[in-house]
Amino acid sequence: MKNLAIINQTAPFGVNNYRESLDMLLANASYDRPVALFFQGDGVFQLLENTKADLTGNKDLSKTYGLLDLYDIEDVFVCSDSLTERGLSIDKLNIDVIALPSQDWMDKLATFDQTLSF
Repeated sequence: MKNLAIINQTAPFGVNNYRESLDMLLANASYDRPVALFFQGDGVFQLLENTKADLTGNKDLSKTYGLLDLYDIEDVFVCSDSLTERGLSIDKLNIDVIALPSQDWMDKLATFDQTLSF
C-alpha cells in the first residue's frame, strides 16, 4: 500500500483547509494506510496552543489534533525554519512533533509515494 503525506501550509482560521486535511488524514489512517502529517509556512500556526479558537467561531484544533494518537499517527513533521521565521518555538505547540530544518523536511517528504497539500 502506498504511503501518503498530508501537507498543511495555511493558517488555521479564515479557511477550512485544516479540517479537510484532517478528514483526509484520519480517513486514510482508518484503513491502515501509512500516513504522515507535515506542517510548513503559515501551517505551523495550526499547532499553537491556547489559540482561543472560539473567539473566531472555529473549533479548538488542539482537541482535533488529539485524535492523532487514537489513529496511531506518530509521524508529524514540522519545518523548523518555518517556526523560526514566525518567531515560534517547538515548546509552544500543542502536540508532539518532529522538527526538521527545511532541507531535511523536504527530504523526508520525498520518501512518500503520494502527497496532498492543503
